[in-house]
Amino acid sequence: MNNQTDRQAEILLVALELIGKKGIQGLTIKNISKEIGISEPAIYRHFTSKLDILLGVLSNFKEMAVMLSEIVKNYNSTATEKLSFLFSRMLELFSEKPSMVSVIFSEEIFNNDELLKSRIIEIVDIHTHTIENIILTGQNENTIRTDIDEKSLALIAMGSFRLLIKKWSFKSHNFNVEAEGKTLIQVLNKILCK
Repeated sequence: MNNQTDRQAEILLVALELIGKKGIQGLTIKNISKEIGISEPAIYRHFTSKLDILLGVLSNFKEMAVMLSEIVKNYNSTATEKLSFLFSRMLELFSEKPSMVSVIFSEEIFNNDELLKSRIIEIVDIHTHTIENIILTGQNENTIRTDIDEKSLALIAMGSFRLLIKKWSFKSHNFNVEAEGKTLIQVLNKILCK
């Protein structure tokens, strides 16, 4: 949402933090207005509903995914260096904003709403496509193993990454996810390289 107002950006940030602290049930217009210090009707001048706010949050995530994909695509390095950069940057983002994990990796938010589910699928597809393309490029350059197709290798990489992030979230962020992630990236590179 490049054209969002400062107030809309503030509302989306508070919404994200509320989900991180209280789960999706804690995301209410009342709680948002209380956190910001404005009336509930003032929130409705910027967003029509809680769903509209969630769509705004996901729109911001999609923009980040597209931007990260473009950065990686133009990053002049080997395939494994690109993957390391991509995963490292995602770990940095999660470390800076742990509440992002509560939205991106919380299926209960999306299970009951097809529109939200379709938006999260778009974000996952962007990341999947980016990783598959990096792996395919590495395979074509003969630096990444070719005995396993790029889709399967991407699934292994993404699944491992997701499990690490979920573990960090379940353990209330009580370990250094960037350090653990660095180890995981090194292992994934060993698995991927020829």
